[in-house]
Amino acid sequence: MDAVAALTRLGGVGGTSEVLAMTSRRRLRGALERGEVEQLARSRYGLVGVRGQRRTAGELVAVLSHLSAAQQHGWELKHVPQQTWVTVPRNRKVSREDQARCQVTWADLADDEVANGVTTALRTVVDCARKLAFDEALTVADSALRHGAITADQLEEATRDLRGPGSAQARKVARYADARAANPFESVLRAIVIESGVLDVEPQVPIATRTMTFEPDLVDVGRRIVIEADSWSFHGDHRAHGRDCVRHTALAVAGYRVLRFTWEQVMTAAPYVRAVLDDLGPVATAATP
Repeated sequence: MDAVAALTRLGGVGGTSEVLAMTSRRRLRGALERGEVEQLARSRYGLVGVRGQRRTAGELVAVLSHLSAAQQHGWELKHVPQQTWVTVPRNRKVSREDQARCQVTWADLADDEVANGVTTALRTVVDCARKLAFDEALTVADSALRHGAITADQLEEATRDLRGPGSAQARKVARYADARAANPFESVLRAIVIESGVLDVEPQVPIATRTMTFEPDLVDVGRRIVIEADSWSFHGDHRAHGRDCVRHTALAVAGYRVLRFTWEQVMTAAPYVRAVLDDLGPVATAATP
């Protein structure tokens, strides 16, 4: 896998070890030389565009917000934004040309909601939770929690009394956001499962089998159903695939029904995943702990 594809699957940014688990040093070096990938910090890489968004915001005298702010904070996303997201004061006029090249939101930001021209971590998560699709918003919130940028209590408090468009979804994101999600792949999969309403899942729940303890990506404990973000597709490593097969078999022997979905199915063919979950409905209702 080339470095651009690897970073795309990682959510746009990744550490050296994460990137090299999916591509080679030669390919990463080549992507850097071609200007396809940026080194954001020591041992941290990102797709090109993160720094360019600051220039765009500066030209508009605007604050980077939403997905662009999430990128600036170094969080992994479902999709890397193709346009710069900015917030301008409510009374600001923005030309049609600038609106065509940017995602513009009008809002009066408080001084403590902006730092160095970017919305703060908490404001960024809440903005995304209000405006994005649920799976994208959950991915942002999971990433922020995973990186320790905010706490679950802060997010719950910030969304509790929200009013206006998107406030109900923001509270939903706060309810389900979880730092245990390892990457956008797992966050999006969990969002699909949550919205299906078929299963009550929790990430990384320890399950003890006869030989060892596993922590599957998603577990419905009561219905004894495991859902895995297929690591063969994600990691592309034969040994990892072999370990996943052992894991799958051990969980099945322990009485768990195991479902596996690839990155492509989750990220680009969500209707298929939803259809599988819908088919599970009667089975899930009949199952016993």
